[in-house]
Amino acid sequence: MIDGVGVREGRAEDAAALADALARNRAHMRATEPYRPERYYTAEAQAERLADGGRRWFAVRADGRIVGAAILSGIVLGPFRSASLGYWVDGEHTGRGIASALVAEVLRASRDGLGLHRIEASTLLDNHASQRVLAKAGFERIGTAPRYLHIAGAWRDHHLFQRILHDQDPPRA
Repeated sequence: MIDGVGVREGRAEDAAALADALARNRAHMRATEPYRPERYYTAEAQAERLADGGRRWFAVRADGRIVGAAILSGIVLGPFRSASLGYWVDGEHTGRGIASALVAEVLRASRDGLGLHRIEASTLLDNHASQRVLAKAGFERIGTAPRYLHIAGAWRDHHLFQRILHDQDPPRA
């Protein structure tokens, strides 16, 4: 628990609280997120996202308010055993270690629960706070991707990072 905020895996019943958190942080995340249609900020849209096959962890206050999230998407098993990580923290809760706690829990669950070998992440070139979170979690920068994502009205370059979780052989079918 950090500053009265705990981290737990997301659940289907979190859709309304997640929609509220995203709507509340819309302006805060505008510079680092892709364009989102109005429907994205509804409980219905978030319920669909919670059922999309990705895994999510939420930073939650004692009153149930979501103040951060980590999303593991593009989960591939077999010989690759990899996934992509994204995360955000509520504008009123930045700089308190919440992103680091979310990322640490995702890494633990990815290694111990999902048996993943590798997690990848990317940041805008000027997102130094996020780069510090990744470095603290043991990610290494592996390159820079030109015009990687369409963010804030333009194709933006991103630094690419990875964290190798273990070197064990994948399970045999």
